Amino acid sequence: MKTKNYIASAALAFATLTSCVGQQEAKLSTGINLANLDTTAVPGQDFFQYACGGFNANHPLTAEYSRFGAFEMLIEENQKQIRGLIEGLAANQDNQSEIGKKIGTLYSLAMDSVKLNKEGIAPVKPLLDKIAALANKDQIIPMKVELATIGIGTYFGSYVYTDAKNSDMNIFQLGQGGINLGEKAYYLDTDEATVAVREAYKKYITRLFVLAGNSEAEATRKMNDVMEVETAIAKASLSAVELRNPEANYNKMSFDELEKTIKGIDWNVYVKSMGLPEVKEVNVGQIKPIQAVADLIQNLPLSKHISYMQYNVIDAAGSYLSDDFVEAKFDFYGKVLSGRQVNQPRWKRAVGTVNGVLGELVGQMYVEKYFPAAAKERMVALVKNLQTALGERIQAQEWMSDVTKAKALDKLANFRVKVGYPDKWKDYSDLKIENDSYWANICRASEWATKDMLSRFGKPVDKDEWLMSPQTVNAYYNPTTNEICFPAAILQYPFFDMTADDAFNYGAIGVVIGHEMTHGFDDQGRRFDKNGNMADWWAPEDAKGFTERTQVMVDFFNKIEVLPGLFGNGQLTLGENIADHGGLNVSFTAYKNATKNAPLAPADGFTADQRFFLAYAALWAGNIRDEEIRSRTKSDPHSLGRWRVNGALPHIAAWYEAFGITPESPLYVAPENRVNIW
Repeated sequence: MKTKNYIASAALAFATLTSCVGQQEAKLSTGINLANLDTTAVPGQDFFQYACGGFNANHPLTAEYSRFGAFEMLIEENQKQIRGLIEGLAANQDNQSEIGKKIGTLYSLAMDSVKLNKEGIAPVKPLLDKIAALANKDQIIPMKVELATIGIGTYFGSYVYTDAKNSDMNIFQLGQGGINLGEKAYYLDTDEATVAVREAYKKYITRLFVLAGNSEAEATRKMNDVMEVETAIAKASLSAVELRNPEANYNKMSFDELEKTIKGIDWNVYVKSMGLPEVKEVNVGQIKPIQAVADLIQNLPLSKHISYMQYNVIDAAGSYLSDDFVEAKFDFYGKVLSGRQVNQPRWKRAVGTVNGVLGELVGQMYVEKYFPAAAKERMVALVKNLQTALGERIQAQEWMSDVTKAKALDKLANFRVKVGYPDKWKDYSDLKIENDSYWANICRASEWATKDMLSRFGKPVDKDEWLMSPQTVNAYYNPTTNEICFPAAILQYPFFDMTADDAFNYGAIGVVIGHEMTHGFDDQGRRFDKNGNMADWWAPEDAKGFTERTQVMVDFFNKIEVLPGLFGNGQLTLGENIADHGGLNVSFTAYKNATKNAPLAPADGFTADQRFFLAYAALWAGNIRDEEIRSRTKSDPHSLGRWRVNGALPHIAAWYEAFGITPESPLYVAPENRVNIW
C-alpha cells in the first residue's frame, strides 16, 4: 500500500492463530463491531455508509484532524505506546545506555518549549547569513549541496539508489524537486480553490521572512523571488501522473552525456561537493526540470537565488524552532492545505520526530514489548496462502497467454517477504545527539542519513534493508527488490484480530496482503521482472489486453465527483485502485480456500461472505474535510476512503452475490463494464 495506515489489538494473541481447516471456528468472534454500521442505509446505494456510517457518526472530526478514521485510531494508539517507551527514557537519562540517551535527549529537546521560544531564529541564523554572503553564482551549487546534506531540498534532488535496470547495483541519480507545494498544479491551475491556496502560500512565505527578521517590504520582495523560482521549476516539472511512468523517468547516461545534456551546471563541482568519487554514469529521472534550474541559475540575479535558498532553510526548520514559526507553518500546511484547525499536541510532534530520526532504535523497543518473534511465523504462513490464491487468479485469466502467465507466476514465486521487523538493525553509533539545540540535532541526523546513503554509491543493493521502521503503521511493495513488507504495527486490529474468524481476517489483513502482492502486477509493478529489473516480460498482445482493461478503471474513477465540480483522477490512482481490486479478489479466493471444507456459519446477522466485505470496508471508515479532499485529489495516488469502498466493490462479483445487489441498485455496474484484472 505504498502508503497505508493501520493499528491496535494484542499482537501476542497473533502467535496462536490457526488459519487452516480444522480450527474451531465456533469459538471465534466475527470481529465485526456492529456499532460501526448504519443498517438504515442500503448496501447497493451507499455501501460506505452502510458499513461505516456508525463509526463516522460516533467519531466526528476534532479540530486536530483533517481526516479521522480507522487508520487514525490505530495511529493514535500506536503513538501512545511509543510515547510510553520514549518518556521513560527521557525521564531517566542518567541511568540509560547510549541508545536510551539518544532517544531521551532528542525527545526532551523537542518538548522544551521554553528553550525553543527563547532561541527563536537563532539556531538557523548562521546558515541564513552564510547564504546571504554568497558573492557569485558559482557558489550556488556548492551551497545547494550543503543544504541537501542537512536535509534541506532545493532546485532538484540527487541520491544513490537502485538502478532500475540493474537492480543488484546502486547508482547515482538526479530527479526533479524544488517546489515546496509538491505538485505543479498548485502553481499553474487557475481555478478559484487553487488560486486561493497560491495566495495563502505567498502570505506564508512573507510571514516566514518577517519572523526571520526581515522588514515587511524586504519579506515581500523575497517572497516574489521565491515564487518566480518555484513557478519556473513547476512549469518544467512532470505532473504526478507523468511521474508514474517508470520508463519515461529512466534516462541513464554517462557522466559526459550528462554534461552535454544539461548545460549550465558544473557537474564536476556538484559531485565533488557531495564527496563522491568519480561518477561514470547517472540516471536522470526528469531532464527538463533540471535543465530549467540550470537556466534559472544562468539567467536570474544571484539575489533571487539567495531568497529562494533562505526560504527553504526557514521552511524546513520551522517545525523545530520557536512556537511562532511552528504556528506559521501549521497555519498554511495544516489549516489552508488540509483544513485542520489546531496543531497536534507537542508530544505527538516530538514522538514523530524521534520516530523519524531514530526509527529502528525505537523499533527495537517497540517489537520487544508489542510484537513477539513467534508472530512472524503466522504472518508468513498467511502470506503463503495469499500467494497461492494469486497464483490461481493468474492461471485463471483468459486474456493472458501461457507464456506471460508462466513469467508472472515465476515473479510471484520470487517475492521477498518481510514481516514484523528486520533481522539486522541499523547502527546509529556514529549519530551524535547532543543537548545543544533541537534544530542542530535534526541537521546532524540528516547529515548522518546522507552519509549513509552516499556510502552505497557503486555498491551492491542491500536487499535485506527495510524502508520502514517496525512501528510504522503502513506496508509497501518495492519493485526493484520484488519485495512485500508488513511492519509490526500494521498487524493489529482492525486489520487483524486473533479472536476473529477467517471471514474477518481475510477481509481485513488478507486484502492488505493481496493489495501489496498485486502492486507487483499493477501498471507500474508489471514493468519489473522477478529480479527487480525494469524489463518487458509481457507478450505484446497481453500487454495490450492489460492496458485495455486498466483503462476501464481509469475511466470509472475519472467520473467520480468527489466534491461539486471536482472529479477523481483515475490515471493518478490507477496503481492503488488495481491493488485494491486485486487484493479483494485474491484474498476472497484465499478465504474460500481456507474454509472450503468447513464453511463459516452466519453470525451477528450476516453471512460469512458479507462479513468479509464488511471487514474490508471498515478499514476505510472515517470523516474528511473538503480541504483535505482537494489536496489529496491533486497529488495522492490513493483514491479517497469512500471510493476505495463504493468505487472498488462494484467491480467484485462476489460482493454482488453476498449482498444481493441488483441492476436497480445505484452502485450496480453491468458485468461487461466491470474491471477484470487479476
